Amino acid sequence: MDAVVVPPIAVLADPTRARILRLIRDADEGRAQVGRLAEALGLRQPTVSHHMKALLADGFVARQPEGRVVWYSIAPDRYDRVAALLGGPAAEVEPDLERITADLSVRFRGVFGAETIAAYVAESRDLLAERGAPLLASRTAAFAAGRLESVARTGGEPAAVPGVLFVCVQNAGRSQLAAAILKQLAGERVVVRTAGSEPGTEVRGEIVRALDEIGVGIGGEFPKPLTVDAVRAADVVVTMGCGDACPIYSGRRYLDWDLEDPVGKPPSAVRAIRDDIDRRVRELIAELGI
Repeated sequence: MDAVVVPPIAVLADPTRARILRLIRDADEGRAQVGRLAEALGLRQPTVSHHMKALLADGFVARQPEGRVVWYSIAPDRYDRVAALLGGPAAEVEPDLERITADLSVRFRGVFGAETIAAYVAESRDLLAERGAPLLASRTAAFAAGRLESVARTGGEPAAVPGVLFVCVQNAGRSQLAAAILKQLAGERVVVRTAGSEPGTEVRGEIVRALDEIGVGIGGEFPKPLTVDAVRAADVVVTMGCGDACPIYSGRRYLDWDLEDPVGKPPSAVRAIRDDIDRRVRELIAELGI
């Protein structure tokens, strides 16, 4: 069995732990109890306690008993690292939607009007914010730009290159593996998008490491909600364990890849899943003739 050495900051690649820290940080007085966290997350208390033990063991939280009540706060010596990953509190990082809209209006001049761009920017911000996404401003801009590109792709002449959309549940594992490998192998010969039926907040650390081992970078990718425009813009939609969440449109090819979820698996199992995806991606490239 592999010896697993997890860098402390990689613990936060788990979306639930990132959400726990965000809730603690944004709580009154910067502290919270397990019961309140479980209620806010919609999880059982033992589940939250399990994550809290991991965060406590790696020094990300401090435990403060007060009689029979136990409070948790972010450890002072880790606050800067946590803030760098999560971004500041919501009030500090509220995106400048007017600036984002103005910048995208330059990028999409002659394609979309300012009102259309503003609507996509506002909706993209809301879709990401409801999942507690960090780096909300930059991710809003990137998500809105990708959606506008998808709409532009479906509204004009037939696209010069095929589009492939990979969809899994959290858009933090399997779909990111597939997308990164396809981009690496096919480059600009294909447009690649990803989405999640229940997106997390970060691409999982074990996925980033498994890709890095084979010379593939993740770039600025992050989990994104599944939207109709992404499906409409795709020639091929590949689903991975997300059931019937993906809408069906005529003229698209739908593939369902039966893949094991890498969450919680040791490095050897993640590598096996990665290599299975690599094989399937190469077959898809051959089928598309790209």
